[in-house]
Amino acid sequence: MQADVHDALASGTTHTKGQQHPIKLYLVVWGWLFVLSTCSYLVDYFGLHGHLRWSLILLFMVLKAGLIVAVFMHMAWERLALAYAILLPPVLVLVFVAIMAFEADYTHLLRVLFFAPTA
Repeated sequence: MQADVHDALASGTTHTKGQQHPIKLYLVVWGWLFVLSTCSYLVDYFGLHGHLRWSLILLFMVLKAGLIVAVFMHMAWERLALAYAILLPPVLVLVFVAIMAFEADYTHLLRVLFFAPTA
């Protein structure tokens, strides 16, 4: 056992702690972030309006945030429990915001229908 450790140390093949990811991965992600940012800029450049504009902007924003979280924050290589602990709360917040937005529209509609001035 000690001879194997001594041979490994002598040959210079020791293990380093942590993970080493290839630089190509980071360059590809930087490229995709540049492409997505360009697409987000082009939405404004072409003058899109309404729901299409905001849908595209939010889509590009979520894709960029997903790439950053997955690669630069190393969430792609973390345990599933840790990923759920970090990613699940923002998803739940978005679900609750959607529920509140639906409720606000419903309440506004009722106020317009029942409390609108009749003149």
